[in-house]
Amino acid sequence: MSEQALTSPQSEEIHPAVEAEAPIDAVQFKKVLEAALLTSQEPLSLAELKKLSDAPLENRVIEDLLEQLAQEYAASGVELNRVATGWRFRARPEMQVYLDRLSPEKPPRYSRAVMETLAIIAYRQPVTRGDIEEIRGVGVSAQILKTLEARGWIDVIGTRDVPGKPALFATTKQLLDDLNLRSLQELPSLEEMGSLLEKEGQAAA
Repeated sequence: MSEQALTSPQSEEIHPAVEAEAPIDAVQFKKVLEAALLTSQEPLSLAELKKLSDAPLENRVIEDLLEQLAQEYAASGVELNRVATGWRFRARPEMQVYLDRLSPEKPPRYSRAVMETLAIIAYRQPVTRGDIEEIRGVGVSAQILKTLEARGWIDVIGTRDVPGKPALFATTKQLLDDLNLRSLQELPSLEEMGSLLEKEGQAAA
């Protein structure tokens, strides 16, 4: 979609969706989107981004502008990504080695037991603590689950209808955001997951 199509009501190339709603200044609105995303600490959903427009807009119109914005940043040190909960800017992974110099303190590294537990929950969810112990072949301490819950990567989503009503654990959209993923179908291997989460932890430190 061209910017002219959005900004020139008299043009024959006007996008029908935009013409039906109201002409908008695409150049200006793209700047508004850019400012909102660059200053937000969390990903912004399309519903939130729609609030920035003076006129009602369809999702695909905003998505087109976001794709244009992403292309404009393609050669820069930051990138615009779509993750599970919306859109966000972040430093490109190759920039992290330089950014680490500004924050020399490293975030805590997660143990193999924590990462294995997270992987089991991610790939087999929903699961109980007993399920995790059966798959790992060893006991799972309450501290491991508390660590993952405190980080916002897992949550209790209910109980299994068996004696004792054990809690069912599943991953959260926060985990997908931290892995820079849109859905569970994009989950990487355990080794890749650990590496990605470690890099994300460094970026957030």
